[in-house]
Amino acid sequence: MSKLPKMLTIGEVAHRSGVAQTALRFYEDRGLISSTRTSGNQRRYDRAVLRRLAFIRSAQRVGLSLEQISEALATLPEDHAPTKADWARLSRRWRDELDARIDGLQRLRDRLTGCIGCGCLSLRTCGLHNADDKLAELGPGAPLLRPAADRKLG
Repeated sequence: MSKLPKMLTIGEVAHRSGVAQTALRFYEDRGLISSTRTSGNQRRYDRAVLRRLAFIRSAQRVGLSLEQISEALATLPEDHAPTKADWARLSRRWRDELDARIDGLQRLRDRLTGCIGCGCLSLRTCGLHNADDKLAELGPGAPLLRPAADRKLG
């Protein structure tokens, strides 16, 4: 049996997760994580919160919003640490979203490579250039740089 304490202080969670205490309080206010309170009103976190925090930070790194993260975490059990099957089910729900983001990032990388330092001498092939606003029907922004799944090609 492990001798590690099951419950962690906010300082211990901050140290172990790399998440600032202010962010932990913010995540708790948003319902992303939860704690219990001691008789002295100090926060105590179950050790399983470290995995949740790793998930939250990873999801933020790939650009998912806290709303999307919150919706996903709401599908996990609250009365026990999520199982491998729980995490697998959650990740399947995001596969299409992540694939679209990967596609968009690859398009951005590939198309901007030619723009770096070019001074836009290649306006005919520039993914950001929109001569005479011809791409307006494709929507706002730079439609040629959007992920394929997001483009509305007439």
